[in-house]
Amino acid sequence: MRRHRPIASCLSVPSHQPLWPSPARRWSSSQAITSEGTKTPLPEAALGQKPKSPFYFDTGYALYAKRPSRPFPPPFLSMPSGSFSDPLSTHNRSRDRRSYVNGEMIRGITNGDDAVLVGENFIGANDGVGAWAQKERGHAALWSRLILHFWALEAERDGSVTSTTSTSLEPNPVAYLQTAYENTLEATAAPNEWKGTTTACGALLHHAQEATSSEPVLYVTNLGDSQVMVVRPETQEIIYKTIEQWHWFDCPRQLGTNSPDTPKANAVMDKIKIREGDVVLAMSDGVVDNLWEHEVVQNVHDSMQRLGYGDQKQAGDDTPEAGGGMLDVAKELVKAARNIAEDPYAESPFMERAVEEGLAMEGGKLDDISVVAAVCRRRKG
Repeated sequence: MRRHRPIASCLSVPSHQPLWPSPARRWSSSQAITSEGTKTPLPEAALGQKPKSPFYFDTGYALYAKRPSRPFPPPFLSMPSGSFSDPLSTHNRSRDRRSYVNGEMIRGITNGDDAVLVGENFIGANDGVGAWAQKERGHAALWSRLILHFWALEAERDGSVTSTTSTSLEPNPVAYLQTAYENTLEATAAPNEWKGTTTACGALLHHAQEATSSEPVLYVTNLGDSQVMVVRPETQEIIYKTIEQWHWFDCPRQLGTNSPDTPKANAVMDKIKIREGDVVLAMSDGVVDNLWEHEVVQNVHDSMQRLGYGDQKQAGDDTPEAGGGMLDVAKELVKAARNIAEDPYAESPFMERAVEEGLAMEGGKLDDISVVAAVCRRRKG
């Protein structure tokens, strides 16, 4: 999560005003929060669902927060009861530290003001606009997480996503995101009004029937400056990457309070044919502001070579743990981005863009860093 300005602030602040503290005011790494895993939590009802797609993501995620995330406010997170006269159900609910909306557990995980969601056929990374922390009833992390939650729910409920290889239905991720946006607006309206904005970036793994077999197809949707990148490790190629969307420098397109942007009008969706073994990355701008593309590709290639990815893939092992450990790929990318972010003298993509805008900037860009790494695999049988 970069500390972008909300749209309203973008319209009122001179474009050449310095946008970030000097290197002397950087947060130290001792204040950082890190997290990692292979999948983000699912409610019990969703754990028993049997997938129908012939392809799935073998995944891992790694996170670095420049400062701790703010707790979600009620009613999204139940606060501990202060009275023994409260109903017993209130006490039971107060022990549950998970977040809920409309009676459902909020999917994904929060990282600073970023949010990521990691599933078998859908991954996403949203970047909440941190400047909302300075506004009354502002909560960017809530917005970034709710958008991802409702987006994933819409994808799960659509018959085209859960279809088998014998059907020709096609998913519509932009429509899912539009519904997610509308649901988030409703969930954060009075009497539970909370303001915020977020970028949105997600990749949905699907399939297409070819002459003799089904082949993997990726539907990538983007609004703002988070990024999805598809890397072919064996050839060190970038097969695809999203293009950043800006109103102007440090003011990306964003969904939420006071923003004119909507998924229906501004989100871009691309359909890409990929191969088994291709690596799909969903990254917040904490990565792309600190690492150039060739560094990302080299990092992914080196991680998979070090983990013996090629040998395991040739052996035909398509279990979720096979193929070199996407968790390690994600961790190495976060580590590399963090090294640049904490270096006040490093050359970085963000520094380059700032200098082009006539701004005094040097070093990396200290930010929330979120990486989801997923390799495409074919299901046995």
